Amino acid sequence: MNLKGALFALMCLGVGSAAAQSVPPPGAAACSGCHARAGGAGAAALPVYGRGPAEIVAAMQAFRAGERPATVMDRIAKGFSDDEIRAMAAWLGGQR
Repeated sequence: MNLKGALFALMCLGVGSAAAQSVPPPGAAACSGCHARAGGAGAAALPVYGRGPAEIVAAMQAFRAGERPATVMDRIAKGFSDDEIRAMAAWLGGQR
């Protein structure tokens, strides 16, 4: 198992220090470009921070499969593996 896989497994199990969980997995930091943390008036898209990981995974899979209408998320979602999507969803879901 590579480092990314090990970190993903730990995040899914809820194991790890607060510092380790505060570091976003690859790709997750880019979400704030459109999905503001607070989801305020300036947000270009719905908030994802603090949402349930299963909801985020389902949305990303639907975007990737072309089952959910999108402007750019369909193309963005295609750039991530299932493991990467789950890692991002776990991290984003833990953010408040």
